[in-house]
Amino acid sequence: MEPIYTAEQLAEVKAYHQPRYLFSFIDFALTPLVLLVMVRWATRPLWRVSERAGARIDGLGLKLPTKLWNGPGWAAALVFALLFFGVYSLPDIPIEIWFGYFHEHDHGLSRASPAVFIVDSLKGKLLFVGAVGSLVFGLFGLARRTKHWWWLLGVTASLLMLISTALDPYRGRIYVEQTPLPAGALRDRITALMAKANIDFRDVLVEHTASRTVRLQAYFAGTGPTRTIVLNDSLIAALTEDEVLAAVAHESGHVNEPRWPGRAASSLVLIGFLFLVELVFRRSAAKQWFGIAERADVRTLPVIVLVFTFGLMLGNPISGAVSREREYAADRYGLALTGDVPAFRSMLVKAARTNKMDPDPPRWAVLRGMSHPPIGERVDAIGR
Repeated sequence: MEPIYTAEQLAEVKAYHQPRYLFSFIDFALTPLVLLVMVRWATRPLWRVSERAGARIDGLGLKLPTKLWNGPGWAAALVFALLFFGVYSLPDIPIEIWFGYFHEHDHGLSRASPAVFIVDSLKGKLLFVGAVGSLVFGLFGLARRTKHWWWLLGVTASLLMLISTALDPYRGRIYVEQTPLPAGALRDRITALMAKANIDFRDVLVEHTASRTVRLQAYFAGTGPTRTIVLNDSLIAALTEDEVLAAVAHESGHVNEPRWPGRAASSLVLIGFLFLVELVFRRSAAKQWFGIAERADVRTLPVIVLVFTFGLMLGNPISGAVSREREYAADRYGLALTGDVPAFRSMLVKAARTNKMDPDPPRWAVLRGMSHPPIGERVDAIGR
């Protein structure tokens, strides 16, 4: 059986991934240390700057945020949160530029112009600012009103997560254009495949990413009446119709996964974490950390982020293992749905070569929480 890569292609794949593995290892080791330093030495000076800026904003007499915050002080809290995340993420900016633009271009994966890269980055930053504002008013603002905020917000957020999945088809359009797949043999075959799988969907869309990247991508977005099949134009150009069907069949496996156990577990984890945040609020007020005199003070934000980071570090290996098993299950489902082993294997091989997937990544990288099994193992499992 033909190997995934020639020796020359494998060397290029390794050259692409090696610096990424190195940075991932350094990031894993340094992130908690950076947060500890910020908690210990940056909280007070950032708060002094935030108080001065907040006082000037409060002088504008904005009534709505004051009402949402249940009193004055919202401006200083918002500035502090933005400053904290800004300082925390500042070292990442050159790294994002290097890996996101130069490294991708050097290895032939990106076609994005500097202007497109900058605009996409700015869109991401603006969305992040919106998320920080929601965090300040949604978490800290609610916690200032009631001690029962943690379960009220946990239940509400769990319901919103269900609703938000229905909006997934529209989020991608913030960055790239999507148009309906033209009528023809491919659309007809996808429709027939979904009928065989008993999966309802609203449309098949083509995501126009070829001007930005050569990567191949297929996914389902949304749920229920908004469920949409999305294929990027690079995938349609690179794969045969049989291979496109194999990619869609794999993604169909994720649609048929039992969702409620995972959603219930996620909700419980979220509510548990928010209760832990409430304990941090109480402890900080009792011990007067950083000069805090009342619970739900925004100056606890660095501590909360530190706790969240440690939680992710502990939970990622478990969630990664579950995710990898889901990918294997989706492969098995897709193979059973199409019955076309050669097309399924060739689809994986083409995707691996184009996307430069490492067939045998370091074991520590896999165990740390890699969401997909190594492509070499997936290809070897085909037809067993």
